[in-house]
Amino acid sequence: MTNIDILIIGGGPAGLAAAVGAYEAGARDILILEREEALGGILKQCIHNGFGLHTFKEELTGPEYAQRYIDKVLSYEIPYQLNSMVLDISADKVVTCVSHENGVQQFKAGAIILCMGCRERPRGALGIPGERCAGIFTAGTAQKLVNLEGYMPGKKVVILGSGDIGLIMARRMTFVGAEVLCCVELMPYSSGLKRNIVQCLDDYNIPLYLSHTVVDISGKERVTGVTIAEVDSSLKPVPGTEQYFECDTLLLSVGLLPENELSEMAGVSLSPNTSGAVVDESLQTSVPGIFAAGNVLHVHDLVDFVSQEAELAGKNAALYVSSSEHTGNEPGFRQVVMGNGVNAIVPQKISATPSQDVRMMFRPRAVYKKAQIVASIGDTVLYTKKAKILAPGEMVNFTLSKVSLSSADVNEPLNVMIKEAA
Repeated sequence: MTNIDILIIGGGPAGLAAAVGAYEAGARDILILEREEALGGILKQCIHNGFGLHTFKEELTGPEYAQRYIDKVLSYEIPYQLNSMVLDISADKVVTCVSHENGVQQFKAGAIILCMGCRERPRGALGIPGERCAGIFTAGTAQKLVNLEGYMPGKKVVILGSGDIGLIMARRMTFVGAEVLCCVELMPYSSGLKRNIVQCLDDYNIPLYLSHTVVDISGKERVTGVTIAEVDSSLKPVPGTEQYFECDTLLLSVGLLPENELSEMAGVSLSPNTSGAVVDESLQTSVPGIFAAGNVLHVHDLVDFVSQEAELAGKNAALYVSSSEHTGNEPGFRQVVMGNGVNAIVPQKISATPSQDVRMMFRPRAVYKKAQIVASIGDTVLYTKKAKILAPGEMVNFTLSKVSLSSADVNEPLNVMIKEAA
């Protein structure tokens, strides 16, 4: 058993930023455990630009963005272990992992930061009828095949779902010589960023079929075509609206799922809205000393926000382990209520007397035009902002001052809502 002050699970953008945040807050006994052969996480395969505009005020590719944080980790001499798979986390913060180099290891941590990221939803979760043929990939798998391994997944492509990875792969597959026939989205709005709709579909004349889905997949050994159909307001296919596209590849971009199996092992409470941990403003979970940040907490739209959140988790983990004692008699929490139009809000609870300003993040439930974001406690409005348009593909974030939160009645919840224009 090895004692460690702060153990970070995951060496992707969240884990790297958490390590930097903890170090800059004064922690020195830090260890990153990463299951892959290199640091950087998903950013290693994201060779397109558009990263870093918020964090570094310049446009970077994914590997360039990751390298900025890797360089910081190296300059701070923060230890890390690669090819190390975490098998178990106990509620008393004992972490068991295994690797070829070190065999089975156990660490007793003062604080743990969960940064395991997320995974793509596979075909099996969708219930699409049709043959079980080759040529069906998640968009992230296709991205890895093209960008890292040099393989061509197919030549005639249909994309199901309009998540950002799918949109980006529509452009990337076009770049490498494939014909992308269309992008098909179940909802009446895109689930990706507006800039990706413009830059990845519109600029290459790739049609986007909203309120449509794939209803059949043809082909025995390999995909030979897919049938799509329009859906009604209940998301059921409308008979007579079918269209057939001859293709050899179907890419799936139908949502991301936070990797919280380890969180559950530790007894961390999960939110049904985010599929990630329930956290307070310090990003501490329901288990004292275990923090969560990045896509394992809630799926982000920009990696810049992942880094900012993870640095905060690292800072607060450092403060936690530097505290002389934890009595269990810390002040109570104010609950956060999702009002009209608000979904997947983080944090879900706020300390009665927060020691820092509180950053709130959520996704709109639908598309709202000329709307207003309102945060209030009782009759007191703490924050309000007008927005020309709000959409599920773009996260909303704002900051509430610790002074205004501390002065309000702790028994009153914080209500966050979207007021629609008349």
